[in-house]
Amino acid sequence: MKKTGLIIFFLAVTAIIVKAQISDVQLITKKVLQYDRADFSIQLAANWTNPYFQEDVSLDMLLTAPNGQKLTLPCYYVSGESGSNSSWEARFTPQQAGKYEYQFLLSEKGDFKATSEKFNFDSKPSRLRGFLHTKSNWILQFDNGEPFRGVAENLCWESRTNDDSKFFKALHEKHEKYNYDYLIPLFSKNGGNFCRVWMCSWNFPIDRQNHFNNHRYEASNEYFNPSAVKKLDQFVDLCKDNNVYVMLCMGQGDVRADHNFFISDEAKAKYKNRLRYIVARWGYSPNIGMWEFFNEIDNIQHRNQGGPIPAKDIVAWHAEMSTYLKELDPYNHIRTTSISHRDLEGLNSVADLDINQKHIYNNTDVLPREIEKYEKEFGKPYVIGEFGYEWDWSKNFDDFSDGMDFDFKRGLWYGLFTSTPITPMSWWWEYFEDRDMMGYFRGVSEINNQMLQAGNGDFEKIDVDVEGLEAFGVKCGQKTFVYLLNKTDQKVYSKVKIEEKNQLSNLKVYHPTSLNYSKKKSVAYSDGATIIDNVELNAKDELVLILTNK
Repeated sequence: MKKTGLIIFFLAVTAIIVKAQISDVQLITKKVLQYDRADFSIQLAANWTNPYFQEDVSLDMLLTAPNGQKLTLPCYYVSGESGSNSSWEARFTPQQAGKYEYQFLLSEKGDFKATSEKFNFDSKPSRLRGFLHTKSNWILQFDNGEPFRGVAENLCWESRTNDDSKFFKALHEKHEKYNYDYLIPLFSKNGGNFCRVWMCSWNFPIDRQNHFNNHRYEASNEYFNPSAVKKLDQFVDLCKDNNVYVMLCMGQGDVRADHNFFISDEAKAKYKNRLRYIVARWGYSPNIGMWEFFNEIDNIQHRNQGGPIPAKDIVAWHAEMSTYLKELDPYNHIRTTSISHRDLEGLNSVADLDINQKHIYNNTDVLPREIEKYEKEFGKPYVIGEFGYEWDWSKNFDDFSDGMDFDFKRGLWYGLFTSTPITPMSWWWEYFEDRDMMGYFRGVSEINNQMLQAGNGDFEKIDVDVEGLEAFGVKCGQKTFVYLLNKTDQKVYSKVKIEEKNQLSNLKVYHPTSLNYSKKKSVAYSDGATIIDNVELNAKDELVLILTNK
């Protein structure tokens, strides 16, 4: 037999053997919709030591989109033994309408082993909006082009079995209230649309076997804890049902984040396998608005027993992992990480981190300036992932509850009137929910929606001159919005001067606490500025002025 014929014969025989290793592929979803999840079940035979280690075995879904774009989606193991039949699944959300072609590719030890035959499905158009992506410093944007700004709060975990709060232990252990089935619908009902949650030892501990300090999880010897995986499945569905988007802080998993974690090839390979499972299982969801690698990486850097971990190693880790996640995630979710208060040189410039982020306590005054400073320096959107009047949980917040409430309110408005796509996210969600502050999101949401509708995502900062009050102004399309805050302990009477070349004549005054609009005040136009006389604002009170061009 000629050499060419031998090669053809070998490839033909190999193809028959290879195809036999992927025995069945089923599209479970009856009607596939654009921007909605489609489920696939795959039966195969392969060999592995750990089916969650891509160094042992991996299954990928290879897709060709209607426009010809090539996509690779990681799949995840469900059940079965090495060397015999096993079950795997894929969760895919089409971002285009039209005909998709797909097949599955199986690898062992990094080498190609088998492909399935090719299949196709039609993705029907839907009214869903798709995934969020960065658009400008002011907004995010859905796949369908619709602008989005997050009215946001930290809801980082559900109640713990034994809480360590000195003054609020009983409050934090109210399991019937501080769970996501209660908090997410309540948050959404009151206008909230974006929250931040943690994966940690007591919340969504997918890679922890026991000792959760949370009665919702069950001990297991499996590599990924079934009860935690199921809980995160339910949470993502809950967010979809309530139209809430999430910054998912993934953390380091059930390992110590020491120096070795950031430089060891073995530790990095393990983390990449964890990322692969997270993307395969939950990456399909548009309600996961952002992947966050770490909570306050600077605190992790400086709590190392051997001295601070070199910043260059942490930054290099983020550069490697953010690039890997970008390549792994076919939907290109937004990627971020966070610091407490100490910048790591180079971290804000990591190319594949889309949004930079820090946390600010005891200094809410600086939120607008900090956001604008970082955006100007690094050319990326900036988010305040946590803020509050006080961070120290050893203090009794009831001793300064008015200050806590005041900061909670103004932090949201500072964000809405500053170039950030997500309002600053308050901490101490149990405390504020117990003080009936959840309803305050309604007013912020009301103005947020008006801004987006008026400008379709366009924001222009304008100058506002006023004595005795703090003022911020933005123009969205044909509407101008001004936020006024009286930070003093006395009533203030003042005049508002808005530097706007077009005369603003129609005025509505919105009261965020009562959610009411008051009667129109007189508006004058003089020397290129709109003037509003006799503005009266009580101590620690606020107003939003809404003006339209003549």
